[in-house]
Amino acid sequence: MPYTLPPLPYDYAALEPHIDAQTMRIHHDKHHRGYVDNLNAALDKHPEWHMKGLEELLIDIAHVPSDILVAARNNAGGHHNHSLFWLSMMAQGGGEPASRFATVIGATFRTVAEFREQFSHAAAAHFGSGWVWLVVHRGNLEITTTSNQDSPLMEAKVPILGLDVWEHAYYLKYQNRRADYVAAWWNVVNWAEVARRYDAALESAAGYQERRTPKATSRPR
Repeated sequence: MPYTLPPLPYDYAALEPHIDAQTMRIHHDKHHRGYVDNLNAALDKHPEWHMKGLEELLIDIAHVPSDILVAARNNAGGHHNHSLFWLSMMAQGGGEPASRFATVIGATFRTVAEFREQFSHAAAAHFGSGWVWLVVHRGNLEITTTSNQDSPLMEAKVPILGLDVWEHAYYLKYQNRRADYVAAWWNVVNWAEVARRYDAALESAAGYQERRTPKATSRPR
């Protein structure tokens, strides 16, 4: 089945004053819709690939037919990245994660404040268009970046928090002040959703490992 544009989970103006309504409207209705439409157009040439879920498509991106590989990579990534991005934010978000997930972050980054500092530095330092991510990789948390619309799923990493640092995500309000955009974005992070994704990533990995582990069988005496 063709992919569809998910609705925003809140009003366009819900994230103001940190992210303005006009940016949200253009970002969701124009940019994200473009990725969905272009992905469907590419996969129409190989309808069997419409049978895959979006995450499965990204994980298996290297096996996409060569004549649609670039279009599928860019637009499947753009669709998945933005779908995650909208849910990573909420009105009256920000603040501190719940204590249980704060402890998880602290085990890797010492404190939530140090995690936030490292993530913000990665966002400010990333050259050109792309994304900054908190991912689960082999059961551990990592900060990583991707260029353009590449997804961490292409590298066997599960994204649980992502920040869009393409200029279209912030230029109307912040112009070239990416660092100001990043600082403001922390005020809308949906920590409950990030923690939920973390739990889901661990459960998925555990289930995958269980399926791969041969069952012990007793030998007849």
